[in-house]
Amino acid sequence: MKIALVQLTSSNDPAANMRLVEGYIREAHAGGAQFILTPETTNIISPSRKQQAEVLHTEADDPTLARMRVLAKELEVWLLIGSLGLKTQDPDDRFANRSFLITPMGEIAASYDKIHMFDVDLGNGEVYRESSAYRAGTKAMLVKTDFANIGMTICYDIRFPDLYRQLAQSGAEILTVPAAFTVPTGRAHWHTLLRARAIENGYFVLAPAQCGTHDWGREPRRETYGHSLAISPWGDVLADGGKTQGVTFVDLDFNDVAKARAKIPSLLHDREYEPPEA
Repeated sequence: MKIALVQLTSSNDPAANMRLVEGYIREAHAGGAQFILTPETTNIISPSRKQQAEVLHTEADDPTLARMRVLAKELEVWLLIGSLGLKTQDPDDRFANRSFLITPMGEIAASYDKIHMFDVDLGNGEVYRESSAYRAGTKAMLVKTDFANIGMTICYDIRFPDLYRQLAQSGAEILTVPAAFTVPTGRAHWHTLLRARAIENGYFVLAPAQCGTHDWGREPRRETYGHSLAISPWGDVLADGGKTQGVTFVDLDFNDVAKARAKIPSLLHDREYEPPEA
């Protein structure tokens, strides 16, 4: 199966971002991709909750989601919207960071709200408090399609291997990790973490990413790492999207999942043990 990873430099303008991503989705389809994936926060990257409140919508009314569903049906492709920022009914007005899997009929096959929030101080002036703007999800998501079982995750989730093991042991053959990784953490950990999750669990890891310098309405502008990756079940890097916007293609052979798991059947070898004393 040919898949395509779309790499973006999203801004704080959802309408402009939709025009941008639609062009890349059409390019991916023209290149023969049957499954197309976009990054985390495809519709917006913004530091301002006020600005987000002005331009974001609920899932039922979101124009980006509606347009992407039409596009998937028109092109007859599977489409993973890495995530959208969406309004919720939360009393504190926090948003959802929600990933969607869209069928070739334009239907929502599954959605997933990011569980782990990126609340960190990187020590170089970069401070992120994702939980102040977004509410955390509470449920893991595995969706069965006619080509593979897909586990859905988002970005910072990659640092919590128990989630990935549970998805593998529930039958996942593909793990999606749409992301907007910072440059410092990307340089240090991005390739290693994605390869580790693939090696530990014997499935394909597909990670479309945000890249470059984002126009988000104030200085300093945010920078993201890029390097959208497709990783094999054996841990090999099959494709790397580099540092700039565009489409990266890769062919997947799902027989590779069974082959990797037969060589290293560690998913079957869990044992109970006593935790260390505190």
